[in-house]
Amino acid sequence: MCEPKQAPGARGGEGPRRLKPAQLLFEPPEAVADPEHFFDLESIEDPRELLARSTELALAFRAAADRATEFQAVAAAQLADPRRFDRLPTAVIAERAEWSEDYTKKMVEFGRDLLRGSVQAD
Repeated sequence: MCEPKQAPGARGGEGPRRLKPAQLLFEPPEAVADPEHFFDLESIEDPRELLARSTELALAFRAAADRATEFQAVAAAQLADPRRFDRLPTAVIAERAEWSEDYTKKMVEFGRDLLRGSVQAD
């Protein structure tokens, strides 16, 4: 499956990413319970290091969101596939995903493009 840089409606014009996103690790439950704790950023005192690490995290979250959106699109396309006996109408998919029907139609088409392998990376 091809991996596009952006999903429908995403910001454009950023160009290819040159930085490798930071690995997202799950935080221990006790750290998540502390509202001041966020991936140990609060413990970094050097502003240069803080900027670098927080930028890595921002890129990682963006990459994760883009990838999750691709999976949403593929799932929407599969659910709307007219060849499926259990296919769902666009309105039902929209309701389940909490999308508008117009956005759902775009996501179904985006997912079909992904499944065909016709989406090209920028």
